[in-house]
Formats: sequence, C-alpha cells, structure tokens
Amino acid sequence: MLTWTLETRELPLRYIWKISRSASTSKTNLLVRVSSAGGAIGWGEVAPNIRYGETPTGLQVEFEQLLTKGLDKVGSLAELSSLLDAQAPAHALRFGLESAYVHLLASQTGQPVAHVLGLAVPAAAVPTAFTLPIMEPGVVAAFVQGQQMGRFELLKIKVNQESGYDLLREITRALPNRLLIIDGNEAWADADSLLQFLEQIKTLPGLRVRLLEQPLPAACADHYRYLRPLSPYPVFADESVTDTADFADIAQQFHGVNMKLMKAGGYQNGIHLLRQTQAHGLQTMIGCMVETTLGIWSALQVSSLAQVCDLDGFLVVQDEPFGLVQEEKGLLTAALTPLI
Repeated sequence: MLTWTLETRELPLRYIWKISRSASTSKTNLLVRVSSAGGAIGWGEVAPNIRYGETPTGLQVEFEQLLTKGLDKVGSLAELSSLLDAQAPAHALRFGLESAYVHLLASQTGQPVAHVLGLAVPAAAVPTAFTLPIMEPGVVAAFVQGQQMGRFELLKIKVNQESGYDLLREITRALPNRLLIIDGNEAWADADSLLQFLEQIKTLPGLRVRLLEQPLPAACADHYRYLRPLSPYPVFADESVTDTADFADIAQQFHGVNMKLMKAGGYQNGIHLLRQTQAHGLQTMIGCMVETTLGIWSALQVSSLAQVCDLDGFLVVQDEPFGLVQEEKGLLTAALTPLI
C-alpha cells in the first residue's frame, strides 16, 4: 500500500513574469509525495498551466478522485499508467504523479532515475537558455545587467506584436551577437504578419536567431505549413504538441519540437514525444514552466535526448526552496537524487 499526498506551494517570483497572454508575480505549484510501507519516498512537482485550464484547485479535486479509484493500490509503473489512462487527469498532475512514482522506484532499486527510464544519465553540466520576459524596452539594459544575462550563451526573448521589435533591438544592443530564441507564445494571428515582423528584425545589427518558438496559435496549422519553408529561422512547436501529436503533420509545420514534461503528462510520454520528434527528422528541445528545482531536476533526467535545453524556470523563483539544481555560467548541475 502506498501513501500519496498533494500540497500546494506558493512561489513568489523575482520579477514580473510576462508573456504574450499573461503576467504574474507569483506561481502556485503543487508537490506530490508518495511513500511505500518500506519507507522509500518519491517526490514530484505539478506546475499548472492556465493555457490548458489547469488550476491548483482543480488538480486537487482530480487528485482526490484518483485516490478513490485506487491510486494507493498501484503496484507497478504499468498499473499506474493504466489508472491514469482510464481517469485522464490534467497533464501537469499526471506528470507529478508519474515522476514521483518513478523517483520512488529509483529509491527502492538504487538505480539512477535515467536508468529506470531506459536513458543515459544526464551530462554533468547541461547548458540552458535564460529568458527575458516581456517588459518595457527602456528597462531591458538594466534587467540584463541586474540578472547577469551575459553568462548565458543562449537567451530566450518573450515577444508580442506590440513590442517585439523594440525588445529585440534592446537585447541586441546590450548583448550583440548572442544566440537567441524568439518565443511568441501564439501572439501572431497569421503567417503573413509574422513574416513582415521577421523581415523587419533582420535589419537589427548583432541579431543571431537560433529558433522561433510557437509564434502562431496551435490551431493555425495551415499557416504553419505555409510559414515553414519561408521562415529565415527554424520554427519550433510548443503549444502545438501537448501529450499527443500527429508527427507526420508536425513535420510539415515545424523544424523542431519543444517538449515540456508538464504538458506531455509524464516521463514516459515525454520520452515518446522526443523520440518521435527525432524519428521524423526534427530538432529536439526540452522546456519547462515556472518550476522549482524539483521539476527542473526531473527535466534534466531526459536531457540526453535534447539538442536545446530551456530549463531556467527555477531562476525566476524567489528563494527557491530545494536546491536540487545549481546554475553557474549558464550550466546546470543536478543533485544525485531528488530528495527534498
């Protein structure tokens, strides 16, 4: 018999986290704890995504329902997967539950989590991007200096139609020739208006773009098919790939996929999505939500499958509580086990 608990954790942020569709100064995540009769413990993090209607209160209700359906009686990862398939909880909650159980198995068997998942252990140091949220262009230089963004070789810039050009102008002034991820979070309505924006930013001195992430809504599949051969930069899916995807079609729309475990709904499906991405000749990326180092530690366990890592969510959190991942000079190092 297993004992499961779910508790909320309020996470004040170090600065206003603004993207094209929302802004916040704090985040409410949840922590899953599972323990066995023998004393082994596993922890998982749940980062609700309002884009998909996930809320802390709603996830608490789903968790209680899972307990009534026999969550405490599962005896294997396969049994847990069957239960979650049948009950279909929110993706973020499913990931928190599955990751906690996998961490429990690793504790019981003495194996690294990556080996439990059938993967190579992560590199000793994994480079990550660091994100500039949407802000007034006039404060970008001070933000860059205050956050010491120069230590990161890859930066992500959140943009919208209103201030995207100005933000990119200011970041290229502050850190010219730094490799950038431009993340639109579905801010543009159509491919032609986006192409006009891309043509405009090409004139910025010192602009180097690694990739363009989900600039149009996920529903705009035809626009992505039109955009793909015309974009001067690789276009990556984010919101267009959640827990499932038609990868033959995704390969017609995008050059790569940003897989987030919270959206994939578990380690197992996240690995499946990354391998499908590879199998269809697409570039692989691992991203995150605003998370503690517990969630980022989890993402690092699958980082051997990624060409690009954007795992800076814990750096947004004020007084991050667990210290399971350390960052130095843009490189992430993880603790051996996710014990909190």
